[in-house]
Amino acid sequence: METVTHVRPATTATARHLPLDVLATDVLSEESLPRAWRARWLENPRAVVARTEDGSQIRADELEERSAAVAARLASAGLVAGDRLILSSGPSIDMLVAYVAAHRMSLVVVPVNTAYGPTEIRHVVQNTTPRAAIVDDKRRGQLVSEASTEPIVITGCDVRLPTGGGVPTLDVADRDTPALICHTSGTTGAPKGAVLTSGNLLASAESVRLAWRWSPDDRLILALPLFHLHGLGMGINGSLVSGASIGLIPRFSPEAVADAAQAGGTMFFGVPTMYHRLANGPHLPALRRLRLCVSGSAPLAAQLHAQIESGCGQHVLERYGMTETVITISNPYDGERKPGTVGTPLPGVEVRLATDGLGGAGEIELRGPSVFGGYLNNPTATAESFTHDGWFRTGDLGEFDADGYLAIVGRSKELIISGGYNVYPREVEEVIGRHPAVVEAAVAGRPSEEWGESVVAFVVADGLSSDDVIHWAAERLAPYKRPTEVRFVDALPRNDLGKIRRDQLLS
Repeated sequence: METVTHVRPATTATARHLPLDVLATDVLSEESLPRAWRARWLENPRAVVARTEDGSQIRADELEERSAAVAARLASAGLVAGDRLILSSGPSIDMLVAYVAAHRMSLVVVPVNTAYGPTEIRHVVQNTTPRAAIVDDKRRGQLVSEASTEPIVITGCDVRLPTGGGVPTLDVADRDTPALICHTSGTTGAPKGAVLTSGNLLASAESVRLAWRWSPDDRLILALPLFHLHGLGMGINGSLVSGASIGLIPRFSPEAVADAAQAGGTMFFGVPTMYHRLANGPHLPALRRLRLCVSGSAPLAAQLHAQIESGCGQHVLERYGMTETVITISNPYDGERKPGTVGTPLPGVEVRLATDGLGGAGEIELRGPSVFGGYLNNPTATAESFTHDGWFRTGDLGEFDADGYLAIVGRSKELIISGGYNVYPREVEEVIGRHPAVVEAAVAGRPSEEWGESVVAFVVADGLSSDDVIHWAAERLAPYKRPTEVRFVDALPRNDLGKIRRDQLLS
């Protein structure tokens, strides 16, 4: 695509998303996450920051004190600013304290999916060379330790480490301090570690705080996993930046969300799979109590959007983000929320489409303070991901309507999104291909009303059953990556260069 069409710059987005009494804003005015968090704690030290289903809770002053104590224990174990720390845990107050402590002492947090197996953990560990790991499962901690070539500190989320030595310097991170490494990838090669700074994370949290009118009076119902930027980068960071309260739900269920809504929740963030389950059960009316429902990580079908609206009156707000950019585009809080679109750029964000010069759809390119600077240990991938003038290539195809709302119309990167999680075809294909009876394999995403897309494997093999392939994958892949359907074929469709024609797999 040779021509680049500029559309909807930051000034237009600001006018659309900001409250009427806010004329302009600097999303980096507080410089970093820890500084913004501490400002909120000082404003209201007795405010409840987080609650769990069992009734446990933590106040702002307690979070400040406990996170400082955890930081001291980590420092006593030898960790210093800039060291990388794996964090792999289900939602809990202990996990929240550990996450906050790491940021306050300028460690770089590396979230790891709690469902990852040995191969996936090994890659993350070897790519990031962490000094320590905080995990909620001894077996996972053992896998991290075995994957490391250097001694590594392993501890549970309560961080029971000996104390002593110096006190770490806290809350001095600035906008350029590396804060988070989240792994993603394209359709080929190993997963890449996107390095996000404290400024990247603050800019996104502050922009959605303003755009969604997030305030200390809010209580977020958070049933998302906290190893994913949806739950961690938006749910946790956004709540702490806004001074709001978090209701932690360890495992999503429609009943748990309904109970939390009836107990005083004001906001719910979910993926389309969650909304599908809510819409097709008896608990949907409970969402009527909430002031805001947000959907992301995968497209929300227009039919599901309408079903939710008719069932509980909620106009779900869709938004757009990526691991490399956090949240950048959103439907408006005030104004029309258009089903099938992700809205317009948030404050500080610029968006353009790389087209053929004839208009219509093009690759979405982004620029702004929440956009990362590059991938860890991968200068080639970093260079390929940015244009010559510094815009990030998302790999997604989009199109603007007459009102400037962006619709995602396809993906130039062959990515499957199932239940809000990214599934990279090459990774699944390599696992299936290692079965001794498999000649070759390819996977594609089949539309699913519940999951958005489900993984379908196309396999050239002799003497295997579908159950054999599914069982093989189940032992080696996280649940959301496993194929739910296997089709045996004589040969895979390929082009003249020998590349698989994924567009023909499901035809």
